[in-house]
Amino acid sequence: MMKKIVLILFLISFINCKGNKENPLERESYTTKEPTVKRYDVKSGIVIYKISMKGKIMGSTISGNGTENLYFNNWGAIELVEENSTKTTKIHFFGKEKIKTEKTHTISKLDNGKSYSVDFKNASIYLRKDPMMELMKNTNTDAGNAGKEMLKAMGGKKIGEENFLGYPCEIWDAVGTKQWIYKGVTLKMVSKIMGITTIKEATQAKFNIHVTDSHFQLPNFPIVKESGYLSDDAYQTEQQETKEKMKQMQKMTFTEFKQMAKNDPEMKNMTDKELQQQFKLMKQMLKYAN
Repeated sequence: MMKKIVLILFLISFINCKGNKENPLERESYTTKEPTVKRYDVKSGIVIYKISMKGKIMGSTISGNGTENLYFNNWGAIELVEENSTKTTKIHFFGKEKIKTEKTHTISKLDNGKSYSVDFKNASIYLRKDPMMELMKNTNTDAGNAGKEMLKAMGGKKIGEENFLGYPCEIWDAVGTKQWIYKGVTLKMVSKIMGITTIKEATQAKFNIHVTDSHFQLPNFPIVKESGYLSDDAYQTEQQETKEKMKQMQKMTFTEFKQMAKNDPEMKNMTDKELQQQFKLMKQMLKYAN
């Protein structure tokens, strides 16, 4: 959901992954740059999560489990997330049962505004500039406050406080999802959407510790610069053009937004209530771009 709004705001399509491959040995160091945005209120950390899901949807029973590892340095300016999970779907049709099992292995990494996504199937790594990081970097936005304001824009609210793994967390509820957040880091999340309950909770969490470079290494795959990836100079020029477009979007009414959503394959089937949430979120993000 968040990704779609970001795509609309920046008018850039990151779906087309064609580009030129570069030698993986030519990558920049993952930890040498100074942080430009503090995404968390802790300098570094390692968090290990367990994931589970279960529920029924359209006559199918879904269950799954997995793990996720989070590593970050420089207040989250450098971060790597690796997930391994399995999902089993049991389909009941005219007294017969069909079982489908899917295994997922993903790695994503942020490095001071650059976003890397590993495609194990095609043995490639896709590179793009992360628009949220660029927005906060260029506007000196406090990431923690921005995140809370976006939750509020989506109809979310703080519903309490609770210790989790010994860390004092704020509990936020938004769009069918509860999050236990410690200094910007989500330690637990419970989502109930369309009959499916997904729980992700940390089993280990350590902060303000030494996290070695080895935790941020990517597989030795070729890097593909996605369509829309530009050099720093070209990107700055595009940013100026984008700001002008964003000023126009600040004046957009909900009726105009709703009409634009009809052309988006993921948004055209949303209810008016869901579109209102997206519209408020867009307006909130635009406010930080001023």
